[in-house]
Amino acid sequence: MNPAAQSQALLIGRLLLAAIFLVAGLRKLMPIVWGAGGAATAGYFAKLGFPMPEVMVWVAIVIEIGGALALIAGWHARPTAWLLILFVAIATAMAHRFWEFDAAQYNNQLNHFLKNVAIIGGLLYVAAMGPGSASVDAKGARP
Repeated sequence: MNPAAQSQALLIGRLLLAAIFLVAGLRKLMPIVWGAGGAATAGYFAKLGFPMPEVMVWVAIVIEIGGALALIAGWHARPTAWLLILFVAIATAMAHRFWEFDAAQYNNQLNHFLKNVAIIGGLLYVAAMGPGSASVDAKGARP
């Protein structure tokens, strides 16, 4: 693959990975902005066993939206990828333990688990390859 095509592929990959985090973060933020608060998400986090669920809602929002924007820009892309890998691994371990679900939910939870494993795989590519030349990181590295 020539360098221009590789850079475009890395940019598209970052954008596609960022989309899931941006949408998830905005979906957590919108009820708060619209005045409904974050009680539903905090309740879900509490049910999953997260400590301080009200605080964890904000942690998740900051990581998801901030991580998505950093991936889109290609700014500190490698450390952002590692942060998002940790975030997805924790979310997967807490929410998608498919082996604990009844037959009615087993396949759904297995699909979510595998989707998250695939997202971790994509983020490992960003961590290993960097963001490419169409990024803030690459612009800062040039003399």
